[in-house]
Amino acid sequence: MNVDITKIANVILYMLHKEVKNLNDRKLTIMLFLMDYNHLKFCGTKLFHEEYIKTARNPEAVLLGEIFDIIANSEDLDEEDARLFIIQELLEFIDIEIVEKKTFIELQFVKMEEEFDSSLFNDDELKTIYKVVSNYGEASARSIANTCFQLEDVRKTNNGDIII
Repeated sequence: MNVDITKIANVILYMLHKEVKNLNDRKLTIMLFLMDYNHLKFCGTKLFHEEYIKTARNPEAVLLGEIFDIIANSEDLDEEDARLFIIQELLEFIDIEIVEKKTFIELQFVKMEEEFDSSLFNDDELKTIYKVVSNYGEASARSIANTCFQLEDVRKTNNGDIII
């Protein structure tokens, strides 16, 4: 899998700039799914090259979900582990705060010096990003997840299977 972590980091920067409400790892993942899903449907390619599986609550990004679990649990990785390089690249753009709640751990994103670089995206990709952020920036993660379950491709996929 060739997930484009630079594009993902830049979308996070864009969401922080647009002050997406209650942006955490769950909401981010769902919004990335909608971006990839819509872009695939209308333009024939995914933006981030991530795979998403259906879970009972929402679509989950396979690699990014694994990366977020590693960060949330402060796991030590071997210095040759490819996931370490992905985490390091992500942290070049943003900082990630680990927030422990009563029943789960949430990751929140913090802007550093980097700015959103629109030159990484073509015009169609930017339209997709702008549309999803505009439509769902104020919504709760739960509300956005419910939107995903209204999509036929999500509904017909079994839990644990790849949606896209």
